[in-house]
Amino acid sequence: MSPVNIATQEGHLKITGVERISVDVGYNPRPGVHMARELWNWSISEVIRVTTDSGIVGWGETLPHYTWGRVPDGAEAKVLGRNPLELLWEDSLGAGLQMAIWDAAGKAADVPCYRLIGQKAREECPISWWAIDMPPADWAAEARDAVDQGYTSFKLKARPWFDIDAQVAAICDAVPSWFKLDIDFNALLLSAGRATPLLRKLERFDNVVIFETPIWQHDIEGSRQIRAKCTRPIAMHFGSPPFLTAVNEEVCDGFVVGGGAASIVKQGLLAAEAQKPFWLQMVGTGLTTAFALHFGAALTHARWPAVTCLNMYADDLLTEPVDVVGGFARVPESPGLGITVDEEALERLRLPSTDAKPEARRLLTVVWQDGRRVHYAHAMQMYNDFWAGNQPLFEPGVTLQWQDDDGSAAFDALLRRADEHPVSRDKPRPY
Repeated sequence: MSPVNIATQEGHLKITGVERISVDVGYNPRPGVHMARELWNWSISEVIRVTTDSGIVGWGETLPHYTWGRVPDGAEAKVLGRNPLELLWEDSLGAGLQMAIWDAAGKAADVPCYRLIGQKAREECPISWWAIDMPPADWAAEARDAVDQGYTSFKLKARPWFDIDAQVAAICDAVPSWFKLDIDFNALLLSAGRATPLLRKLERFDNVVIFETPIWQHDIEGSRQIRAKCTRPIAMHFGSPPFLTAVNEEVCDGFVVGGGAASIVKQGLLAAEAQKPFWLQMVGTGLTTAFALHFGAALTHARWPAVTCLNMYADDLLTEPVDVVGGFARVPESPGLGITVDEEALERLRLPSTDAKPEARRLLTVVWQDGRRVHYAHAMQMYNDFWAGNQPLFEPGVTLQWQDDDGSAAFDALLRRADEHPVSRDKPRPY
């Protein structure tokens, strides 16, 4: 399979306009509570509207605070007067503009976008529910919602400030046996010696089917040890370690694939050559989800459920939602992305810019079962402290609490101290 190069008569199709529209699509209530801790800006989307001299309109979107590539300043000038069919593989254009060009090109060629990629591999693509880390009861409620809305898999973000065993147990008590869990550690298990006992313990849950990035992906020997001792597939983000190293050293069973169109196709073809499955990770609303479905349709080894995070958004920006049935979403067959953008929603949700929203003044407190507490001023500080190995990892009974600014002098003083360095008011346990 190779990308299709479609030529049109010179001067017949040109981009004549590019509009950038900033919106805040909001979160559904439960994920909104937890996203506010660290990812409050993921609800901001920049929607791109491309028009051509023939009256075709193409749509795309970028999540500027979570993206493989923002649309750079000056990109509009770079594409004006150009044929969109000549720009399909220009990843440098950024997520939303490239997506809008794909939509316009598919409409111009009168074919769905997957036809511009290659042969169709599947009619429907697997798609996963996603949620940030939450207490066990909230994750269980999310999983029940996922089942009710037609999903059969759930990608979880395992974090050492929650009891992952209790979280998974709560989900498994709430869902059918066929509902599958992919657990992403983002390297927070740190080493094979720490990782293997916990992963083996989690394997007692039949619902658990994939572990993603248990430790730093450049740790080749550690990754080989984990894979040799665990029965569940290990997923890694494509490119770290280099592809040939990952395959030759047998450090993973499949990949997480993302990026621009050219990058995705390259990664997808290499994964197929190595007989490795992957999931597409392309985060956004209904526009991005539709784009992901087209690549999932054409890339043979996009066999693991795609992650777009569509489920957490309050508005998908479409007039007709992406319908998930039995864990699969049907690939659109209409030209371009095959979706209709809800332009009324764009006006209702419009923002003056994609600038980040201010971070709330909030204390994050990790509490261990023996009563030890450590306070943090923001989430990234907490991640860095755990990645550095300064705190116990994934202990039973651990939980995360948070407190918003109550206006008191005591809160202000503690937050200021925590902003300088994590604060523990209790004597550290001996080790």
